[in-house]
Amino acid sequence: MSELKEALSSLDQYGSRIDIIPAEVRGKFRTRRVWLQIILLLVFLILPWTRMGGNQTFLVDIIHRRFIFFGVQFWSNDGPLIFFIFAIIILSLALMTALWGRVWCGWACPQTVFIDGVYRRIEQWVEGNYIARRKLKQQPMSFSKALKWIAKWGLFLLVSSIIAHSFIAYFSGSRELISMMTGSPTENWSYFLLVSGVTGGLLFNFGWFREQFCIVVCPYGRFQSVLLDSNSVTVLYDQKRGEPRKNSVVPKELQGDCVSCNRCVQVCPTGIDIRKGVQMECIACTACIDACDEIMEKVEKPKGLIRYASLREKPRYFRPRILIYAALLVTAIGTLGFNFFRRAPNMVTVLRAVDMPFQTLKTGDGEKILNHFRLHLHNQVAKDQTFEILIPKEDIVKGVQLTMPQALVTVPALESKEVHFFVIYPHEVLNEKGGYSVTLQIHSSEMESPMLKVIHLIGPQRAP
Repeated sequence: MSELKEALSSLDQYGSRIDIIPAEVRGKFRTRRVWLQIILLLVFLILPWTRMGGNQTFLVDIIHRRFIFFGVQFWSNDGPLIFFIFAIIILSLALMTALWGRVWCGWACPQTVFIDGVYRRIEQWVEGNYIARRKLKQQPMSFSKALKWIAKWGLFLLVSSIIAHSFIAYFSGSRELISMMTGSPTENWSYFLLVSGVTGGLLFNFGWFREQFCIVVCPYGRFQSVLLDSNSVTVLYDQKRGEPRKNSVVPKELQGDCVSCNRCVQVCPTGIDIRKGVQMECIACTACIDACDEIMEKVEKPKGLIRYASLREKPRYFRPRILIYAALLVTAIGTLGFNFFRRAPNMVTVLRAVDMPFQTLKTGDGEKILNHFRLHLHNQVAKDQTFEILIPKEDIVKGVQLTMPQALVTVPALESKEVHFFVIYPHEVLNEKGGYSVTLQIHSSEMESPMLKVIHLIGPQRAP
């Protein structure tokens, strides 16, 4: 069989998966990544359990159609604002990639952070360093190996459950999740099955699937070729300095700085050889940089044989695609800020109640018509608001009356309340088709001028 020249680094010649057990590495980039991973893990795990302004700090409540971001609450009617938030995230990622390659994947992607910062550390605690783990994998099953396997996967299950509960808390609410956790699973089957499914998915992905997600599933690696260009700064091997590599064929005086130790391959979490150039599987984790610098230091050669660099000796940062991405990003940020600061402190919706279109009442002043409405009041600021609903004086003169359970309605900060009200009026105000419009004046303690809402009254049509 002829040798395959182009194939995924994680597959053998028969298409079977090669289990990658990367070597541990030390260095300045590794130290920085460890500190960043600790910060990101703490933020992810702690954020949904904290509160700001009486509400959960970060919440995506799909069921109630609200989104809370550091005390600022958005509702379904704020869809355009949420669109700009996602646009900012996507444009930031595109700009970051065009400038520095897949720095997101190697430094901040949850796939990398959880696997490298949690699951591989558990493997090291249970099974030892990469040499011991590779030897253990080749050994036949024994009591010691089975015990380590049970301990490792037991810890995997535990941390997967913790991560799953924190993840679900972002959507269900932390207090609601705690209430369900302390109750019986039969009382909340949907959430119990959801958390169990997420735990199982995380266990499969972070425990076994791992780098295959980055190589096979994640679309970002495919987009990389579109977003990168010859000016993008990413992890590269200096071929001019390193080639030809040290071997028995090339004379010593013609050899480059690469000593063919393959240390850069051993530490790579996706199993690639960075010396072959930019590759889709590379996640720019910088492990190969630290590994190569360590070897260069031992052989007394300059560091930086593998380093952050571009295909051009002097990359241009101010180029068309960078300027376009930056302009779109600034536009999205500016539009979001403009719409956010002019956002109304409340949202008011008036709906007709679900009952008879109108009712006829016998009163001391004669027969009158009654219409039933529902008033939805959404308080979008971080303090209580008091509402008062009035009708214009010209309608009062005509005999139109507004009746509510209470004259003033107080809505707590970042919450909503539904109030029922009735409009009673005489037959005379109706037009020939049995209709009449009234403009409600909704006064708020947070607004200088009232909000106007038009309601359409319904009654019996006049006889021709």
